[in-house]
Amino acid sequence: MGKNRKPARQRSRVKDFVRDLSFDAWHTFKYFQHNLRFGLTRQSHLTEHSDEPPIILVQGFLGTSGVLDPFDKYLQTRNRNVFILDLGLVNIRDIRESAERLVFEVERIMDLYSEKHKFKRIDIVAHSMGGLIAYYYIKKLGGHRLIRKFVALGTPFRGTWTATIGAALFGVFSRGVWQMMPGSAFLKDLYAVHYRGLQTQILSLAAQYDTITPPETCFLKGSTNRILPLGHAGLLMDQRVFEGVLAFLEDREETSKVVAFEYFRK
Repeated sequence: MGKNRKPARQRSRVKDFVRDLSFDAWHTFKYFQHNLRFGLTRQSHLTEHSDEPPIILVQGFLGTSGVLDPFDKYLQTRNRNVFILDLGLVNIRDIRESAERLVFEVERIMDLYSEKHKFKRIDIVAHSMGGLIAYYYIKKLGGHRLIRKFVALGTPFRGTWTATIGAALFGVFSRGVWQMMPGSAFLKDLYAVHYRGLQTQILSLAAQYDTITPPETCFLKGSTNRILPLGHAGLLMDQRVFEGVLAFLEDREETSKVVAFEYFRK
């Protein structure tokens, strides 16, 4: 009886693995399809029906604002106020420079909309290198005072060696790709001082089958860390991610404890 259960479990794991890879292939196709939209995605969506803090979306390395379109539309159907950080045509710039842009965007939103829409803080959801942009702003530029919650999707907080491929292809044009390498001067500076008093709640979501930013690179001490059975692109294309992120932002799940990575299925 016990011998029969083991092969059954193994077949189930193989089936899940094949399913997840097929999901990832579809998500990757959709990701590049949306990436070709470039700047066609609207930079903001405001509604009078939301009492929740607005959300700023940030794309990752080589991403255009088009990759944020599925998440943007999902949030709009949930009557959320959404802004997209303008990082130019393609996100390849210095992470510090992009963080300075985020400073300006947050201040602009607060000045123009906070009184009318009655909010005092803002949430950020960022993909891949975009998470490093947001985290640098929160930790080094005082953003923790205005950012209530921050969700990082496949962000290489510990650096990723796949950045070497990007450096070989785009290193002449992009300082950001060098900054994502493990042990880079940027990452050393980012973690030189550990601030225990950060007011921002952080959720780091990693993708189990991510070869660009493997799960171990996404672990951030002091945050809630989770893994989903997806690939890198799936973190911006999968409904499960959208639902989980919104639940975190709306306090519909326990977020007060720091937890180890957990593998789970829908």
